[in-house]
Amino acid sequence: MKTLKKINYPYFGIILIILFTIACKADKKQNEQTEPEKNENNVIEVITRSMDFQTADTLKSGWNTFVYKNLSGEVHFFLMDKLPSDSIVESDINDHLMPPFDDGMKYLIEGKPDSAMTAFGNMPAWFNDVKRYGGTGLISPGKTAVSSINLTPGKYMMECYVKAANGEWHSSHGMWKFITVIDETTKFSPNEADHTISVSSTEGYVFDAQPKSGKNRFKVNFIDQVPHEHFSGHDVNLIKYDASANIDSLVYWMNWMNPTGLRTPTPTGFTFLGGMNNCEAGETGYFEVDLESGNYLLISETPKANEKGMLKTFVVNDN
Repeated sequence: MKTLKKINYPYFGIILIILFTIACKADKKQNEQTEPEKNENNVIEVITRSMDFQTADTLKSGWNTFVYKNLSGEVHFFLMDKLPSDSIVESDINDHLMPPFDDGMKYLIEGKPDSAMTAFGNMPAWFNDVKRYGGTGLISPGKTAVSSINLTPGKYMMECYVKAANGEWHSSHGMWKFITVIDETTKFSPNEADHTISVSSTEGYVFDAQPKSGKNRFKVNFIDQVPHEHFSGHDVNLIKYDASANIDSLVYWMNWMNPTGLRTPTPTGFTFLGGMNNCEAGETGYFEVDLESGNYLLISETPKANEKGMLKTFVVNDN
């Protein structure tokens, strides 16, 4: 019979410690590669893998640039809602704000608009005092949106209210989070823009520029802001489209009050590239995007955007 070699336990323990340390470092390195980052230039990374926002919980006030990576399988956006009170808590959102929206959408899908309006009327009174401070436009799976917005101190709700295939809001599936903006201002200010878009309820989009291929930086001036038929304001979404696209179907889809509006799947032939979400009257936001040659349009997530002058098409050619 062979005699088992005696283990030198002190050395064996040292080996275990070394192996454990290496594993921890590898784990840490992997987490560092996948977790969102916030760097000194106030570039805030936001990642969506499913129905979530992986990003910092606390931001400085002033200008911040958000790099939003949509690593999920559905179209998303994010909007920064400034809440009227820091005392609003998770139960106020889940138990009092979400149910009226859930019920209202259910009734719209069932073809019961009167019941839907009654349900929407049950929203908490404080929701009428929410202010919008921008965000990204709609962004397709696998794409990245870059937007710069100016935030004031307070408590915010970052949300996405695109709808899943069953008609339920992404926000009702957990796609929202609280973010605190502190009273410490960033040192960042946006660079000059290549193109300016002015948007208002009276003139629609005023945009006569001709973007070129490559990086383009857009400035969006919100001349005014009013609630449209869908209870929300106007924004700017940049979309590339191909020969299979039907723009009328997109106009219909951009109105969430339609049963299939803002709902997965998106109309065929369109790739969503970001933009600037709702801002208050007089506010400004920026977004940037790399453009290839092809057909593009700007459109608002607003009922009958084409009739309100909030749809503009343009062509990008190779330089």
